[in-house]
Amino acid sequence: MFSAFPLLFSLISLLFPAQEATIVFAGDAMQHQRQLDAAREADNTYDYSQCFSAVAPWIADADYAVVNLETVLGGKGYSGYPCFCTPDSYAQALRDAGFDMLLTGNNHTLDRRDGGLKRTVQVLDSLGVDHIGTYSDAASRKRAIPQIKNIKGFKVGFLNYTFCTNGLSVSGDAVVDYTDREQMRRDIESTRVAGAELVVVIPHWGTEYRLLPDSWQKSMAKYLLDLDVDMIIGGHPHVIQPMEVHENPRTGRRQLLVYSLGNFISGMRTTDTRGGAMVRTIIKRDDKGNAYFDKAEYRLVFVVTGTCPQDNYRLIFVDDDGGSALTGLKRSQCKAFTTNAIRIFNGHNKDVPRHIGR
Repeated sequence: MFSAFPLLFSLISLLFPAQEATIVFAGDAMQHQRQLDAAREADNTYDYSQCFSAVAPWIADADYAVVNLETVLGGKGYSGYPCFCTPDSYAQALRDAGFDMLLTGNNHTLDRRDGGLKRTVQVLDSLGVDHIGTYSDAASRKRAIPQIKNIKGFKVGFLNYTFCTNGLSVSGDAVVDYTDREQMRRDIESTRVAGAELVVVIPHWGTEYRLLPDSWQKSMAKYLLDLDVDMIIGGHPHVIQPMEVHENPRTGRRQLLVYSLGNFISGMRTTDTRGGAMVRTIIKRDDKGNAYFDKAEYRLVFVVTGTCPQDNYRLIFVDDDGGSALTGLKRSQCKAFTTNAIRIFNGHNKDVPRHIGR
């Protein structure tokens, strides 16, 4: 028997868009050689199903989730640092963990030159995930940007840029979005004109392993905030850096600035690179129907390595049973990472608290 309720609900949703939505951002998803070795199966396939299972529910619970894919999907001949090339199943595992968008604008995007860049784009297209930062050609970029996603009725524009590609340059018609101020300004304006209610800029920037932002990051952040960007979510240093909520002096709107989320998952082994932060943002509408960034909170993740080379790397949240269940060296490593991260956030964060609960 036909029911009118689903149709009625759809009509109501169109007339009265959702008043709140959540967007989760994660840091650098890397793939070092030791991660490749751990994921490799006897039949030469690569299994990443264990890696994200503990954090996937929190990712999937968001209305939209974004992560930086800091490697290329260049086909067989996989490799870790310094020139990354990763199996397609890695990107599939990130998608299956709940990520809706994979960022490709970072300093390793040309590690397999133009061919690797283009194949990465093709694979992500085949997986049905959103992606920005690099493009097969200028026509592809023109179709992709502005990229505005409808997130529970909120029209959110996303832009992704990198400060460098490790000295490598495009040799053909592929396109990489760099942190060129004039290009960024034009993109932000065109994204607004195309209907974005909120604009998120995700720059790959900063000084590696430095727990506080450098002067260039601060200058670029001010430039973007002055362009009325609603959120800036940074990456690249491979360690966490502070998060700040600003009030735009001209518009009165709140703006989120995250200097670095650090590593999401990697094979790095110094104290501050063994994990990172995820940030959950909440966007709302006021009583006039205007969308705005409301608040954010962070949650720390830690990479647990296996007890032998064949054990896969896996992520845990440090604020639940996953952290306390660790023993021996892993527990002390997790504690050291967490202590340093909390010290930085407690000392420098502005109105971005730690997530409490699950």
